[in-house]
Amino acid sequence: MDSESDRLALLEWEEVSAVEPSLATEVNEKCPRVTTVSSGALGRIVPGAGWSSSPGEAVPFEATSSDTAVITDKITNSWVGRNDFDQQKGGQYVKSRRESEWNRREQDQVLAVFVVTFDTRSGNMLEWCLPQEFNLDGVEFKSMASGSHRISSDFVYFRKESYFGLACFANLPVESELERGARMKSVGILSPSYTTLYHHMTFLENQVRNQLRCPGEYSALEAFFEQRKGLLPERAAWDKAVAAVPAPKHFMTPEMKVTHPAGCVSQFLQFFGEQVMVLWKFALLRRRILIFSPPPVGVVCYRVYTCCVLANVPLPGISRGLPPFRPFFYVNVTDIQTLETELSYVACTTERIFEEKKHLFDVYVDNQNVWTHRESLRPLLRLTSSDREKYKRLQEKRKRLVWDPSFTEEELFILFFSELNTKIFQPLLEVASSVDRALTEQHVRRMGLDPQADHKFLVDILETYGIDVMLMINTTCCL
Repeated sequence: MDSESDRLALLEWEEVSAVEPSLATEVNEKCPRVTTVSSGALGRIVPGAGWSSSPGEAVPFEATSSDTAVITDKITNSWVGRNDFDQQKGGQYVKSRRESEWNRREQDQVLAVFVVTFDTRSGNMLEWCLPQEFNLDGVEFKSMASGSHRISSDFVYFRKESYFGLACFANLPVESELERGARMKSVGILSPSYTTLYHHMTFLENQVRNQLRCPGEYSALEAFFEQRKGLLPERAAWDKAVAAVPAPKHFMTPEMKVTHPAGCVSQFLQFFGEQVMVLWKFALLRRRILIFSPPPVGVVCYRVYTCCVLANVPLPGISRGLPPFRPFFYVNVTDIQTLETELSYVACTTERIFEEKKHLFDVYVDNQNVWTHRESLRPLLRLTSSDREKYKRLQEKRKRLVWDPSFTEEELFILFFSELNTKIFQPLLEVASSVDRALTEQHVRRMGLDPQADHKFLVDILETYGIDVMLMINTTCCL
């Protein structure tokens, strides 16, 4: 069971919406007619993505000075490196960011919006959706996690085929024998990418409350979908806006986008403690990691994401030929067939039955308890002295954030593990390209690893990434 401090931390991350009267007191009042979708109800929408300053009206994108300032802020806020670089690299960087920001805009599309309800006779049901022809089979179980009837509200990230979803759940006590005293619904969306879903969190939270008060009132959802489905600025205007961004002072190493509220990393470290280093090893080795926790599941979805960050290696081509290490977020028994075909993933579940299906995972995390049923991986469960030293160094860097506000904690976390992984892989690639390909104990120590205690971890890295070197530690072997 999650600790009280764990659940309180989650409340600090959530966007605070306008204060509303209690749902229980409103449910019997006359349902208000919804006519427009206000910008406040839509949450934090990226400027220039199709929203006008007036409710319910879309406008074309124009590269104004204010838009350029917003773009500049978004880019400069994500720089986490401190190395100087020349003007040529700066031009390459802006070009790269131009492409990546355009792709993000392209991914920030709503493919479908839906309402799921719990029926006392039929269970979870898809109540309404747009577009009606979109295949949403199974979304009724993904958007309302097993065990949610025991909590009042939650949110959940999930994956459906090649798409990602976010749904907000709420449970309202009602005086109704037909509903057995409780009305439960989820309102969610599907998108090509999970990196932009959080923009719509507040809107979904508000809408699930509206659905509980006024079942069957979908006009706000219809307006939202009509305005969000595939609206993009003109490409030429976007390129001009990003080109106006000045060259950055610091070069940003490639990293996953931070798409969660502030405090996610702090909670992750507080919850797992030194066990973070064990998860780091399994993530870097691209193992199948399944996290179990009872509801609420939203905080656990953030742990899934943060676990993926641990495996970020900012070296081009290092993961070529490996299966993508992507978050599956919440899974249930309907995902078993899909998980059977996956070679690498991180996911979470509220269903204890997964613990018995050992063929689906390599590593199982039950709250803070990390274990594996695979004999070959068990040595990696032990913390080595180098693991503890790395964790201590991370904690010291976090403490210095009080005096150095240059980075957010999320940026520091990403940078720390990116540098940690680079420190391991850079020497390996250099040795692999040398004449003798001999990896000595001196190399291993410079990588921040213990030649003896981390021997198994090092061998697994070489095998996983297909790095061909001669390991000259104790016994000479060819890998």
